[in-house]
Amino acid sequence: MGNPKAFLTIPRKEAGYRPVSDRVRDYGEVEQTLNPEDRRLQASRCMECGVPFCHWNCPLGNRQSEWQDRLYKNDIKGAYALLIATDDFPEFTGRVCPAGCEKGCVLNKQHEPVTIRENEAAIVERAYNEGYVYPRVPKRRTGKKVAVIGSGPSGLACANQLNQKGHSVTVFEKNESVGGLLRFGIPDFKLNKSVIDRRIDLLKEEGIEFKTGVLVGTDVKADDLLRDYDAVCVAIGAEVPRNLNVEGRELDGIHFALEFLQQQNRVNAGVEVPRDERISAKGKHVLVIGGGDTGSDCVGTANRQGALSVTQIEIMPKPPVGENPDTPWPNMPLILKTSSSHLEGCERRWLLDTRKFIGKDGKVDEVEIEEVNWEKDPSTGKMNLIRTGKIERLSAQLVLLAMGFTNPVAEGLLEQLGVEKDARGNVKVNASQQSSVEKVFAAGDAATGASLVARCIASGRNAAKGIDKFLKTK
Repeated sequence: MGNPKAFLTIPRKEAGYRPVSDRVRDYGEVEQTLNPEDRRLQASRCMECGVPFCHWNCPLGNRQSEWQDRLYKNDIKGAYALLIATDDFPEFTGRVCPAGCEKGCVLNKQHEPVTIRENEAAIVERAYNEGYVYPRVPKRRTGKKVAVIGSGPSGLACANQLNQKGHSVTVFEKNESVGGLLRFGIPDFKLNKSVIDRRIDLLKEEGIEFKTGVLVGTDVKADDLLRDYDAVCVAIGAEVPRNLNVEGRELDGIHFALEFLQQQNRVNAGVEVPRDERISAKGKHVLVIGGGDTGSDCVGTANRQGALSVTQIEIMPKPPVGENPDTPWPNMPLILKTSSSHLEGCERRWLLDTRKFIGKDGKVDEVEIEEVNWEKDPSTGKMNLIRTGKIERLSAQLVLLAMGFTNPVAEGLLEQLGVEKDARGNVKVNASQQSSVEKVFAAGDAATGASLVARCIASGRNAAKGIDKFLKTK
């Protein structure tokens, strides 16, 4: 522990965001960085607690205290080695993770936690720049072949771990580029896609084969995979969006959030989208239905496209600001989260239910909403929605449905594999993440439902352990 009293004298310092007037004009990453000396000082604030709740709160089990110390001592090689021991892709989590580790930091009791997420991102960027990130080609091959279906964080983590064990891994991706929702769901202003490309190039050098533009279940049948590979990992995500089946849903101008976000990411990558297929917020009043991170991403993208106004509504109550007695430290707190996108311009409202969409010339023009309340049933403890009858209309020429995702798509691959599913439609797996079909495993959202990037990476790593153990018995 380099400086045991630093937390007493050095305040938390965040890198912050680029000015709003600059960042809304482009899709560059909004976060700034601190200089190396300031970053070292921030790392020195780590108390190396006897019970590190940062570690406890992390789905990956990252050893934050250890690599904070390495960063403070300017040992970037050692810090990076500690990072990748538990996290395959710290450049992703260092940018998009909600940082449960910081919420569990003892210093967060005074709302001054260590800047763990920013420090993580700084370590990996310096590691790349200083030559500590290089291909780790396995010295031997086992002769076993594994197919990984899906190239999101869980699929990539599973592929990486299996490749390092010496197995030959092929990753199948239905889209034209690798990355899953990292590439097509998360906006460029949160995760520049060159960061993904850099890591994929490394994985290719290490021996992983990627096949893009291949929809397994259609272009390649499940039986062929089971015949040609010794094991299969299903990492296709949970891509069935939660719909809103109310009057007027068929009107033009109402889209699922992912349609909107994927298209803009493709446009940023240089893909030509015909004018009549473009989903544009320019010159429109935009309504985002759903108060989570995906909704926030829609807000930021709509502002960059030139929306006249952006309103985000949520059917649930407004979360508490700052602290929530129902989710006390060191748990992940359920509190109001204000993102960089919200700061760029957005009206946020809660306790509103969408009743119907109102059209003009076949296109959505207004949305009728109703104020609601929630009351707990004393006998069951269940929260019941209470309608107030207070109705209003919002002007909206573009409506984005950002209410989350329910389960993986069953048609095609899952049906052909014949895997058992749980009550929510996810692939049912055991502790080793093995499905009801012996050779088939599942990782990430396909097995758990929609979750966080860090949890998906952890799931991919766990599936790889299960697959490796399974292959050793064959």
